[in-house]
Amino acid sequence: MKRQLILNGTPMEEIVGFARAVRVGPYISVGGTAPLDATGQTVGVGDVTRQAERCYEIIGDALTRAGSGWHDVVRTRTLLIDINDWRAVTEVRRRFCLEAKPVDTIVEVSRFVNPDWRVEIEVDAVIAGAIEQA
Repeated sequence: MKRQLILNGTPMEEIVGFARAVRVGPYISVGGTAPLDATGQTVGVGDVTRQAERCYEIIGDALTRAGSGWHDVVRTRTLLIDINDWRAVTEVRRRFCLEAKPVDTIVEVSRFVNPDWRVEIEVDAVIAGAIEQA
């Protein structure tokens, strides 16, 4: 199966050796997505709702560039610094995932690489039509 890397062009992709998303055949994995703008600056410092929105915007772009969309998402993972933020973040998730209704995991973590981040989000998608054609 063909392997497609979805890159954002951030310097960390080469420093750390990661891609925003990887598509192999019909399977797409979008890695831990932080609330960053195009210059690498944190969006919405102190505002978990705005940070979640930014994470979902970045993920949506990666899915589109991988030939997919929110309708193909089968799993989301939400990592929070404060588990009490889960309601605010799931309200944002709902806007993107209501139709597909993917499974979800929400966990509290002790910290992220950047102390300004309150949330990171990951998703997995499967392009169903691609499986049927394979």
